Amino acid sequence: MNKIELIAPCHFGLEAVLKKEIMDLGYDIVRVEDGRITFAGDEEAVARANMFIRTAERIMLKCGSFQATTFDELFEGTKDIPWEKYLTRDAKFWVSKATSNKSALFSPSDIQSIVKKAMVERMKQTYHVSWFSEDGASYPVRVFIFKDIVTIALDTSGVSLHKRGYRKLVGKAPISETLAAALIMLTPWNSDRILVDPFCGSGTFPIEAAMIGANIAPGIDREFLAAEWVKLGNKKMWYNVIDEANDIIRHDIHMNIQGYDIDNDIIKCAMENARAAGVDNYIHFQQRDVRQLRNPKKYGFIITNPPYGERLEEKEELPALYKTIGEGFNRLSDWSMFLITSYEDAEKYIGRKADKNRKIYNGMIKSYFYQFMGPKPPKRKRELD
Repeated sequence: MNKIELIAPCHFGLEAVLKKEIMDLGYDIVRVEDGRITFAGDEEAVARANMFIRTAERIMLKCGSFQATTFDELFEGTKDIPWEKYLTRDAKFWVSKATSNKSALFSPSDIQSIVKKAMVERMKQTYHVSWFSEDGASYPVRVFIFKDIVTIALDTSGVSLHKRGYRKLVGKAPISETLAAALIMLTPWNSDRILVDPFCGSGTFPIEAAMIGANIAPGIDREFLAAEWVKLGNKKMWYNVIDEANDIIRHDIHMNIQGYDIDNDIIKCAMENARAAGVDNYIHFQQRDVRQLRNPKKYGFIITNPPYGERLEEKEELPALYKTIGEGFNRLSDWSMFLITSYEDAEKYIGRKADKNRKIYNGMIKSYFYQFMGPKPPKRKRELD
């Protein structure tokens, strides 16, 4: 198979988690940048990365890179890319997004227009036609310009990878599936430890944890644009990856994952989403106020996304709310707590300083992932033969 380079964007601050996922799949890291990792693989890597990576927003096939400070250079550089290697004669192709940073060329609409024209010119030379029907498979193009270096890629995923297919219903201020998975993977939680989310909303943290614990691939119930690209692998390759995903599911696993929320309607949404994800038998959802946070078991985990107080009237309630979170955490014996919030006084009202604090961008909101580490459980003694 041909060696190719793939680009995987992620949330700022979570590059290390994505890098580990890519390496665990067996692929070589080419470059790590803020919010993006480039890696090398074969054609099958397109299917496997889309299917198995939990923390990337999409998987893009890098087609070319060159320097351009004028629109003529952008046109010629784009035209030099062998688009016929990827696109069929009936391909539907368009520049879905263009971004520019610290570069001479900065107008997204002009960049999109020039790149599309250059691609058409290249395709005309290859297929010897002056007009394209564009009624075949879809090939969205993405253009990134940074310090006058242009990188052009094809989006192999289509709909963003955070859309696993299970979340039909959402509450207010939901956390994305990719961000939830990355934050869980930053903790030492594993499937034999209890996990509680006291602000579970539509259930994203519990559902992503259950999928991680049961080894259910995040892409198992959705489709990807590149599955229709006849010049990049074939249907058999995609079916093989689906088989691989089904083969590694841990059907016999037992987990104790709990999700609470004060809103009964949103708990019903969470239960429906868990059913759609096929993990409802691993999670117990319940309407419960955070003031009722208690559990007799030791060495558990709280992983949660409490209210941020984005609206002014909610901000006034935050000191009391975070004080309640701290009191609930203190009632739990030898637990660990991990929470993401943009509320900068979280530690003050929780009543203790976090052991670790990681800055994460949740969309455009600067947030903090506070990590309060409890003790490790004692190692189980091996049973005598």
